Amino acid sequence: MSHLELVCSPAVLAAVVRGLVPLTLLGLGGLVCQRAGVFNVALEGLMLTGCFGAVAASAWSGSAVVGVAAAAAAGALVAFALAAGSIRRRADPLVLGTALNIAVAGTTTFLLQALFHVRGTYQRPDLARLPHWFAGNTLPWIGPALAALSPLGLLAVAAAPALHGFLEHTVPGMRLRGVGADPTAAASLGVRPDRYRFAALLVAGVLGGLAGAELSLGSVALFTENMSAGRGWVIVLVLLLSGGRLPALLLALLVYAYAQAVGFRLQTVGLPMQLSDAAPYLATLAVLIHTGLRARRRGLAP
Repeated sequence: MSHLELVCSPAVLAAVVRGLVPLTLLGLGGLVCQRAGVFNVALEGLMLTGCFGAVAASAWSGSAVVGVAAAAAAGALVAFALAAGSIRRRADPLVLGTALNIAVAGTTTFLLQALFHVRGTYQRPDLARLPHWFAGNTLPWIGPALAALSPLGLLAVAAAPALHGFLEHTVPGMRLRGVGADPTAAASLGVRPDRYRFAALLVAGVLGGLAGAELSLGSVALFTENMSAGRGWVIVLVLLLSGGRLPALLLALLVYAYAQAVGFRLQTVGLPMQLSDAAPYLATLAVLIHTGLRARRRGLAP
């Protein structure tokens, strides 16, 4: 294997796609919350809930479709708990979201042992996976990347421009942005901020559950304890540093997925695992700092 193939090859591109799809779905959910003025730190729990719900439902039903539906419902249920507590009961969303992350991690570990009588990882050969409709294509270079796309991958590709159009060119989208920018002014115009924030959290729950389904039933078909592995916290950090801008979010997630894919391949030639694990976070942070500095310079320019 040449040095170029380690960092730029069809296999790397396919690995980037596999890593980027769940990040994109989860990131879009977090973006909706941020634009509505909701600080959602429960993204990690939403994805982990989706991972477990998808695998459990797929194992019981033998259908990946049922698994995906269960993942979306499970994510929405966790998001409902967050919305009910933080919006209706006025609890601190940071404290409640962190508590939900901890509760989900403990609950999924307990249910893994209680329902499937295993610890660590649950996997079996007949577990239904998501289909890959382009797996048989013979296109040069991009063929493996297309083969890595599941139906949820296609949803992620369509959801990003759809969300941009919704936020920028529809009345509900502009109202949601108004709620996030100035809820008092929005309320004076007859908009009910709590309803928009509640809806934003539920949307994030569904997308987070779907992200978990992609992670657990997309390229592989298994569930591992704490399978989300900090991806939700990565999204929270990216959203904070990107200011809720969709292009900056997608660029940061692309860099993260690429650095992760390359890091895994560099381990095969002796790169220390600690360095390859840190590479995605360092690369993403560098991109966000560069993007933030450019935005600040534009703001200061006459």
